[in-house]
Amino acid sequence: MSTASIGFGRSGPVTYVLGSVRTFGRLVRMTTRSSAIAVAEIATGRFPLRESLVQGWFFVSVSLWPAILISIPMGVVIAVQIGSVASNVGANSMAGAVGGMGVMQQIAPLATAVLVGGAGGSAIASDLGARTIRDEIDALRTMGIDPHQRLVAPRLVAMSVVAPALSVLVILMSILSSFAVAAIGQGVAPGSYWLSFGSFASITDLLICLGKAVIFGFVVAAIACHRGLEAKGGPKGVADHHRRRVRSGAAPGSAEGRRPGDGRSRSGDQRATA
Repeated sequence: MSTASIGFGRSGPVTYVLGSVRTFGRLVRMTTRSSAIAVAEIATGRFPLRESLVQGWFFVSVSLWPAILISIPMGVVIAVQIGSVASNVGANSMAGAVGGMGVMQQIAPLATAVLVGGAGGSAIASDLGARTIRDEIDALRTMGIDPHQRLVAPRLVAMSVVAPALSVLVILMSILSSFAVAAIGQGVAPGSYWLSFGSFASITDLLICLGKAVIFGFVVAAIACHRGLEAKGGPKGVADHHRRRVRSGAAPGSAEGRRPGDGRSRSGDQRATA
């Protein structure tokens, strides 16, 4: 019996599984090393804060309006669905409690993961992928500059900060739109809506939401950086890794930028100051 017939060929299932395990191992190694570097540099005061702020502002700029536009219809849908059920059982005053808890605990973190994965994550993968095929990453290593320290760590920190901020925005817009529908379209008294919301929603729910958003943002940034640093095959390879990054970012939950050293915007690159 040949090795190909039992899955050990070039395209056999065993080869595919082993390749996936190796890729996951490289991802874990890069994430662990970059996280350790970020913690050490923050503790010693050598963290590239300016780079992280630039990346964070870029993530906010590409995710702000999508977050607002996706939050409003979610709040409307929640208000309509909950309002119809609450009116049938005579509990219209509880619409605020049920809607607020649903948004804070589940919807906001998942919406944030989709937003940062589709906008910020794809921008990271495109930027680092373009740098990789232009041999800029190898040039950094030749000059003694660690790409994990200069490029990956600031993006991990920036995304971990931006993701919970976006989740708070999603909560705010969803609850406001839900309140508007409940008060105007369903006749719910504004006072009873906010009273029920304040009675059942707690700081613990908000902390859980923020914790989920931080985890989702960190995972999205790590996968995006890994995809970008392993891009190969020229421009087509960058596009392939970009598509894979978008699909991977949607699981846990094209940008324009600047090349280092010049002031020209280039399609597919993220703003960077490294």
